[in-house]
Formats: sequence, structure tokens, C-alpha cells
Amino acid sequence: MKPLLAKDIPNFVSRFGNFVDAEIRSQKIISPTVMQIVLACQDSARGFDWLTLNLEFSGITDAKLVENSKLSLINTSDGFSFICEENSFAFGIGEYHNLSGIKNAISYIISSNIKYEEESF
Repeated sequence: MKPLLAKDIPNFVSRFGNFVDAEIRSQKIISPTVMQIVLACQDSARGFDWLTLNLEFSGITDAKLVENSKLSLINTSDGFSFICEENSFAFGIGEYHNLSGIKNAISYIISSNIKYEEESF
């Protein structure tokens, strides 16, 4: 897995089209401070081909999650937000611009580190 650095977030989010209409395939809690999310999304670097993206959040300080059985029902037409603020990374479903706003998302994770890995669809 590759670390996602704060300076790379804008290009990362842009590369995947703000994750509009992406699909959350699964979420797995590994420990109280580590979690993995698997997404299916389009990659502009590969001609908008679909791929699987594994995200690992570590150093989680706050989170609000949707039950696994309801993941397929989530509307992702507003994409996902990745925010770096106050030495923390935040990931949330929907379009948000700051850490306080993302806490209104249907699901969010606030952590100190994010890693990612690309796989075939």
C-alpha cells in the first residue's frame, strides 16, 4: 500500500472524478484504530476504466459508519470527500469542504494516516 500524503489529495480526488457514482464494496474494521474500505471507481489515468481501490485508515480518532448490509443502498452521486485539516485526514460520503462539515455525512472516518492500493476491477 502507498501512503496518501496531504499534498497529493487534490490530484488523487481529481484522478478518480471526486468518486462520483463510485461503489463501496466493503468496509472492514481491523482494530479500534485501523479500518479498510474497498471501493469500485473510475480512473481518469486509465481512460476512465473501472478499478478496485483499497483504502486503509490508521490512527482513527472518530468515525460514523453505515452497516455493511446497507452499503449497496448508499447514493454516491455527490462523490466522496477527502479533507486534510488539523493534522488529520477525513473521508466522508458526499461533498464537504471542512472537518466540521464532514461530521454531518452519512458515513465518515477521521484518521491520522491513509494508505491506498489499486487493483483490477
